[in-house]
Amino acid sequence: MKTVRTIAVAMLVAASALTMQAAHSQQPGIARIDLQQHDLSVPGREVIQVRVDFSKGAEAPRHAHPGEEVAYVLEGSLEYQLEGKPPVTLKAGDTLFIPAGTIHSAKNVGSGSAKELATYVVEKGKPLVVTAK
Repeated sequence: MKTVRTIAVAMLVAASALTMQAAHSQQPGIARIDLQQHDLSVPGREVIQVRVDFSKGAEAPRHAHPGEEVAYVLEGSLEYQLEGKPPVTLKAGDTLFIPAGTIHSAKNVGSGSAKELATYVVEKGKPLVVTAK
């Protein structure tokens, strides 16, 4: 009986993690394209690289990651709002480091579409995106 309960709890945790990531990846006007994912030589850590495409005016809501993010703007202009800091607008070719667990958002403030290359160094097995309340 204990085994069945443990399996049920594990399934619920996995389902909620997938739901959180799916909710973030399906924001209107935002497409996330997974490029690569690899284990690192540091135990329990992995690197994930994603291209994020923003339609004009699209915004990724406040969220955090279980590790560091390095954002590189490929195209357009994106405004990043990191909790406790003033907003910063980046254009193609600019980069931004987002510390682990920092709640932040990103919005396309340009006149057309925008694209970002996001590289995450995160704790393996945790949801990549956790939506902030």
